[in-house]
Amino acid sequence: MAHNHHADRHGGHRHHDHTDIDWSEMAPLLEAQAELFTPLCEHALAWLAKRQTEPGLIVDAGSGPGVVACLLADTFPGARIVAVDGSGPLLERARARAERLGVADRFGTLTGELPGVLDDLDYPADLLWASRSLHHLGDQRAALAAFAARLTHGGTLALQEGGLPARFLPRDLGFGRPGLQARLDVLEEEWFAAMRADLPGSVAEAEDWPALLTAAGLRPTGTRTFLLDLPAPTTDRARAYVVASLTRTRDALADHLDADDRATLDRLLDPDDKASVHHRPDVFVLAAQTVYTAVRTR
Repeated sequence: MAHNHHADRHGGHRHHDHTDIDWSEMAPLLEAQAELFTPLCEHALAWLAKRQTEPGLIVDAGSGPGVVACLLADTFPGARIVAVDGSGPLLERARARAERLGVADRFGTLTGELPGVLDDLDYPADLLWASRSLHHLGDQRAALAAFAARLTHGGTLALQEGGLPARFLPRDLGFGRPGLQARLDVLEEEWFAAMRADLPGSVAEAEDWPALLTAAGLRPTGTRTFLLDLPAPTTDRARAYVVASLTRTRDALADHLDADDRATLDRLLDPDDKASVHHRPDVFVLAAQTVYTAVRTR
């Protein structure tokens, strides 16, 4: 559930086009990123558990490799979990993970594209979790209505969208122009806007999530932001996430970076440079993710 628009499935943004990504190749990275964000997810799900007690069926809409789906199984031990995703290879990892963690007897998967695939559920959900999957659907308002239609009366939709861009480095790195990540944020937002505009059936919407949830026939019940704070000196796993995130950013935005920032990124990603994120002691991970909840009342 990271804030990087170039690979998002519960730990980094997935690309919206399934045709140009080898999910079998991407899966280990996505799984590792999601595991890094487990402390944030656990706090979010503990908060959610106070709002939807003892659900019978929980649907993870856009589950990726199933890290959060298995956390849902742990948080709600009486529930059946259905992980829904358009990628078969990622759902294979989700099933294997459920088996390893001993929850396979109440864990299922459903392969297909949101939101239409939700029509294939055997019965309505008591809790539908959608983490950064909605913004990959062109008509978000219509998708929310489809999500709402798959809830039981009194069921909860938990929508994770927004938050703050992740931070990994101090403002002044000791080389290059200060404020690199802030400038990358601007380019990321421009990329994201273009991605949204290119989606099939794209409809521009003001991102007032409570208002959109209300328009879908739901009653908003809460909003809360959760923090991942992995301070410096950080762990090897967090450092690997920073390397992967900055590498994707450099590869995706290289043509839009000025020469100075491109050179700074290259140095940050050079494993032979002691000032790179591979070695520097001031690398950290700080991220904030926001969850909105709403209940079906009719």
